[in-house]
Amino acid sequence: MNALQNSADVFVIGGGPAGLAAAIAARQQGFRVVVADGAAPPIDKACGEALMPDAIAALERLGVKVPASDTCRLNGVRFLSSSLSAEADFPSGLFGLSIRRTALHRSLAERAESLGVDLLWKQVVTGIAKNRVCFVDREVPAKWIIGADGANSRVRRWANLDRLAHSRLRYAFRRHYRVEPWTDRLEVYWGKHSQAYATASGSDQVCVAVASRNPQRRLEESLREFPELYERLRGAEAVSAERGAISANRRLKRVHRGNIALIGDASGTVDAITGEGIDLSFCQAIELAKCLRRSDLAHYPAAHRRLSVRPLFMARLMLLQAGRPAFQRRTLRVLRRRPEIFRRLLAFHVGKLSPVDLALNGLNLGWGLLTA
Repeated sequence: MNALQNSADVFVIGGGPAGLAAAIAARQQGFRVVVADGAAPPIDKACGEALMPDAIAALERLGVKVPASDTCRLNGVRFLSSSLSAEADFPSGLFGLSIRRTALHRSLAERAESLGVDLLWKQVVTGIAKNRVCFVDREVPAKWIIGADGANSRVRRWANLDRLAHSRLRYAFRRHYRVEPWTDRLEVYWGKHSQAYATASGSDQVCVAVASRNPQRRLEESLREFPELYERLRGAEAVSAERGAISANRRLKRVHRGNIALIGDASGTVDAITGEGIDLSFCQAIELAKCLRRSDLAHYPAAHRRLSVRPLFMARLMLLQAGRPAFQRRTLRVLRRRPEIFRRLLAFHVGKLSPVDLALNGLNLGWGLLTA
């Protein structure tokens, strides 16, 4: 729907995956919901396009059906550094999916529309005031306002929620290549200056992303750090434009003020190395809708922090490897020799292992690194 509405219970500013998830979750609670975005669907963004098992579970709770024809199944994770590699399966019964960002956005938008969410595409929000969302030519009353407008959120700035508790930036670039997929795993390649990620993206395509702390280090230059991946892609046709984005562990002091709440990248980010950014926004949407049902956003910040603990911890743990080739090789030797450690780390990563078990696993990994 493209006509501006007279009013809304919940007005979501930003129509990406986080905003659509917030709209769906709020609509499931019975609210009248409007989403506005200056772009037209499907909305794309540079990302690795892998959904972890917990993201799939969240989509099921939101009632989002992703056509099987749009996905590739991922059965685990593989780490590679130089000539070494280690891999682990997801816990029994779980799997991930690789899906083009545009296909995921289309499925979310279709679900939102089927629930009766009013979708205002190509409609630019110019500001917010108490219980009002402003456009160039009118204002729309709204009981609750949700900022889901990305890492450079204007809603966050308008609501004076811009204070950071922590931020460390990296720069990521993504492209798709026409080549037959060679694995059913999410592959993470560790290099001296950057990391690369590769996932199947269809029967004849692979999605490749790279990330580093150098904004000038583009995809083609970075790929030369990873000879095995570079050889697989040699001569392959690029079937999408190179897209860039900022990747960071970024925490805000506050994610809510009055009747305004932030979600997704607008509320802080987790480094793309975890593959948990999308899942985090879906889970935030579900928790935020519960708070809206109680007509009280005061509990949302605590839920937001709780949801962020595991992804942020895993991002920091994984980034310990960045820029340390000797440490990377040592870690991979341990994971190859003791695959149960990798399996447990992956189980914690997808929320199937307790922090206590992870602590014991960490002791085993530490001892393995000392004795490798």
